[in-house]
Amino acid sequence: MPTLRDSHGLWAMTAPEAPRTPVLTGRLSADVAVVGAGYAGLSAALHLAGRGIDVVVVEAAEAGFGGAGRNVGLINGGMWVMPDDLMRLLGEPYGSRCLGLLSEAPLLVREIIEDNAIDCELRKDGTLHLAAGAAGLVELRERHRQWTALGAPVELLSREETARRTGSPAYEGALFDPRAGTLQPLAYARGLARAAIAAGADLFTGSPVVAIEPDGARWRLLTPGGSVSADWVVVATDAYSTGPWKVVRDEQVHLPYFNFATEPLPAAVRRSILPAGEGCWDTNTILSSFRMDAAGRLVFGSFGALRNSGRAIHRAWAMRSLRRLFPQLRDVRFQSGWYGSIGMTSDAVPRFHRFAERVVGFSGYNGRGIAPGTVFGKVLAGHVAGEIADAGLPLPVTLPASRPFRALREAYYEAGAQMAHFAGARAG
Repeated sequence: MPTLRDSHGLWAMTAPEAPRTPVLTGRLSADVAVVGAGYAGLSAALHLAGRGIDVVVVEAAEAGFGGAGRNVGLINGGMWVMPDDLMRLLGEPYGSRCLGLLSEAPLLVREIIEDNAIDCELRKDGTLHLAAGAAGLVELRERHRQWTALGAPVELLSREETARRTGSPAYEGALFDPRAGTLQPLAYARGLARAAIAAGADLFTGSPVVAIEPDGARWRLLTPGGSVSADWVVVATDAYSTGPWKVVRDEQVHLPYFNFATEPLPAAVRRSILPAGEGCWDTNTILSSFRMDAAGRLVFGSFGALRNSGRAIHRAWAMRSLRRLFPQLRDVRFQSGWYGSIGMTSDAVPRFHRFAERVVGFSGYNGRGIAPGTVFGKVLAGHVAGEIADAGLPLPVTLPASRPFRALREAYYEAGAQMAHFAGARAG
């Protein structure tokens, strides 16, 4: 039978234990029901409970089971799209408001971790967006121009400085963002859960919501074992949405993303790779990412699913790629491998949905879940508490819409990643 180590790999091996939480039984009542115990849902619950609002969180599996517990662990500001593109897509006032909020989002993550003493291997060393070839350097120069125009403290690094910081001569340069950093993503999710519970929230796991129905002027959420009635419902299920909010999953194309973690590296080798501890990803279309964990394991990832033929293909490619990037890793072995799904919206911009009166949620993080999810959860708490009106939200109110040919697109991307990595492994 598959275990959490199969689906969450290294993060399940090294995270502190999840808080003990019951299955929902019987009939409960609360001011707010939050559906989903990822970063956004748990941040919303933490900030609601901190206001003295009675909040219940219901989760189908356990805290951090979805993308929150499987990602690379990069705490990035902004989104994948460049700032000017985000401004163009959202217009004013949302573009400026969203950019400002997301720019400072990594600082909120740090604040929550420190205020609640969350044990999640937090590193405040920034991130490096790496230029793969001349075209990648052109892209990073433009990103640098756009972010510095907004006052962001990003720095464009030379080829030589990039080699010094990464330990690899493979890149033409890098964009360094000192606001960013890394953490253990499943440990952060579990820590958020503990913090929310300590603040007064009730968290029920193993309790998927199978239906929602009116309950007078309120809403009642039904699970297999019970129900909860609430004035407000916060939907925070994102790419792993099922049941009443499956449309949130259907409006996103899922891109599978895998990670392999090496065994802890010898001290001399460890000092030669990412000596300052930054998290990295590159500008390739089928990108790669890498970062170090607290025990000196190098975590290396890219697009693809570790299932069927993909497991062997992606593993072989990852091993050859690591040895090409870092010749000092001649004898490296992988200790763990896992993958999850990145939900991509049609324009790579998040959504704020009002599904019904007092039923709201953010979704569509497009591979940037940690900081945006945390800050959007805080915004949801402010909105539910009556402190942030519709006109003050960072995104316009929209209705979800299913993506045409979604399943076909997902099959194409999964197969394309396999073909690219198969060719890359053979060429290596």
